[in-house]
Amino acid sequence: MRHTISVLLQNKPGVLSRVTGLFSGRGFNIESLSVAQTLDPEVSCLTLVTSGDDMIIEQITKQLHKLIDAIKVTDMSEHDYVEREMALIRVKAEAHTRAEVLRVIDIFRGKVIDVGPKSYVVEVTGKDSKIQAVIDILRPIGIQEIVRCGTIAMTRAKKS
Repeated sequence: MRHTISVLLQNKPGVLSRVTGLFSGRGFNIESLSVAQTLDPEVSCLTLVTSGDDMIIEQITKQLHKLIDAIKVTDMSEHDYVEREMALIRVKAEAHTRAEVLRVIDIFRGKVIDVGPKSYVVEVTGKDSKIQAVIDILRPIGIQEIVRCGTIAMTRAKKS
């Protein structure tokens, strides 16, 4: 099962290396990884996506808790949360395909962020499944390059 885990860490050199080392040393795979400074410049939020059964995820979270620089570990899958990923896609946009590319991007609420003589660079933001759907539709038109960021996630506000 796929799990999104959020870890608040001390913002110090080598911390990310220790987290990734923890995964590789135990044979766990990181499917997606995103890390950035929070409002507090001393703290970073690392969001990672991994897969495994409940026992493996429990082992991962316990190991993350043991890291000296870890402040808080949250398995987002245990909460109601929102997640987003972004992709930049360079797609062929010749005279006969430009309108089709624009229609697809509009349907998925993406935007064209760069226009070249024979290509567009489009930005699409959403869940992993949405990004994959856009890629699948644009592939026959001619994708030239894809760059994706890792998943980021945040718990939803309590509805009370």
